[in-house]
Amino acid sequence: MNYLITIIGPTAIGKTALSIALAQHFGCEILSCDSRQFFKEMKIGTAVPKDEELAAATHHFIQNKTIFESYSVGDFEQEALAKLKELFQKNNVQIMVGGSGLYVDAVLKGFDEFPDINASIRTEINAKYDILGIEYLQDQLQNLDSEYFTKLSTENPQTLQNPQRMKRFVEVCLGTGKPYSSFIGKRKNIRNFTPILIGLEADRDKMYERINQRVDLMLNEGLLEEAKNLYPNKQLNALQTVGYRELFDYLDGKTTLDFAIEQIKMNTRRFAKRQITWFKRTENVLWFDYLTNKKEIIQSIENITQE
Repeated sequence: MNYLITIIGPTAIGKTALSIALAQHFGCEILSCDSRQFFKEMKIGTAVPKDEELAAATHHFIQNKTIFESYSVGDFEQEALAKLKELFQKNNVQIMVGGSGLYVDAVLKGFDEFPDINASIRTEINAKYDILGIEYLQDQLQNLDSEYFTKLSTENPQTLQNPQRMKRFVEVCLGTGKPYSSFIGKRKNIRNFTPILIGLEADRDKMYERINQRVDLMLNEGLLEEAKNLYPNKQLNALQTVGYRELFDYLDGKTTLDFAIEQIKMNTRRFAKRQITWFKRTENVLWFDYLTNKKEIIQSIENITQE
């Protein structure tokens, strides 16, 4: 039987160090599913593992794309499954690590299947969004799929503020004449592995302290200079992320540097809270305090693989 040890948890909690320890113990390789670390131009602001960490175990899907390249979660799902098929031929235990819940779910569970949508519908939605903003998408979804709108409002309200996700929901509704929710859960995705989910957590004060320390470290390592180099391409989708957005505002003259730094810390803390909310809804996770001895975690995994 194949096992995919999947390490989840909020940013700055210690997932990288644990993944390397596990890879060395089990003699296997690591797949990163951190959607910010795919891009080679974004290194400091995405907390890409250090060179010595990358050398300590073989990693995949780190800085393997460029910000000028279109890359979706569906693309990642296909590439990750192909890589796992190859790796499981060498070792029946492999590791996946990352804080991007949607990308974790893509590999572990897959996506529902949706019909192709006429490109003209997407063009029309984009045009109306440019004029009317996110409220247009919210109103459309509420009218076309009130059930799904209510579900998002209750369980995942931040998604209602995500233009890309909302455009997709609306285009499926308009393009098919059916609610988006009617396509969910209809497809059974088969996987050739059993997931073992390991979650790392800390109390809120400690988590926030670690986040603040990481932001300070990034700045000391040259995050501002990295942001300056990326500034000419600030409109690209890959760069619409915490750590860069705030510094682009500073470079635009909209804020002071001190304010931008505080915004990075605050927005990273908010991001971590959203990660926790997502992962706490995930079933069958073995949760450990981030200070737990790695030998204890390894033993818990061994107990599962030897059953």
